[in-house]
Amino acid sequence: MRLTIDGVACEAEAGEFVKAVAERAGITIPSICHHSALPGLAACRLCLVEATPAGKRTEVVTSCVYPVSEGLQVVTMSERIQRLRRTVLKLLICRAPAAEGRLAEYCQEYGVQNNFTPPDPDEKCILCGLCVKACEELGPAAIATVMRGVDKQIQSAFAEAPTDCIGCSSCAKVCPTGKISCTDDGESRVIWGKRFHLEKCPVCGRPFATSEELAWLTHRQVGESLDLTLCPSCRAQQAAKQSVRG
Repeated sequence: MRLTIDGVACEAEAGEFVKAVAERAGITIPSICHHSALPGLAACRLCLVEATPAGKRTEVVTSCVYPVSEGLQVVTMSERIQRLRRTVLKLLICRAPAAEGRLAEYCQEYGVQNNFTPPDPDEKCILCGLCVKACEELGPAAIATVMRGVDKQIQSAFAEAPTDCIGCSSCAKVCPTGKISCTDDGESRVIWGKRFHLEKCPVCGRPFATSEELAWLTHRQVGESLDLTLCPSCRAQQAAKQSVRG
């Protein structure tokens, strides 16, 4: 189907979302909670755009979860949208004044300063939920969004070190604000208050995964078996060699 984004004619498949189509066309729509490897969450609300479906009124929508349609017209940088994004950024930076990465960069780009007294000046979490989604998709769902309202937070059960955590660090890798601390010293990894032993690849010797993570992956493995004792790079090289031989 065909649609227009900022005057650029775009082609899309049914079921695609506006943000993905825009990025494919080289049009950047700002967001903090979006990750290409995970489903859209529409949590940060920064990817707002004006969308006008064929024959309908213009509405403000979150582009990461708004499906494309034939004849759809999208505007990503109108005065209205920029004003709304500045409001969103003010709310986010007030909640997480110590946030690192994209939030701070967008605040600078849009000329937003934190003029409010934050509840916690050291807070970094914007409650985007990316870490929870990553743990659900790639791990054992060891963390979750708990409580409600102003008390809402990302935590494990009973606010203790999550017993189900496998130390894969997926949550820390997708966190856009630097909230989740994860440290590796070559022998062990510390995350969520737990220390994990790091296994080393027998080929290259690089530490690449925790013992618990490898056990989890082995348990979940279906179909063709992979040599999980190898790091991803060596595993890929091994698969390439086997493919050539085959």
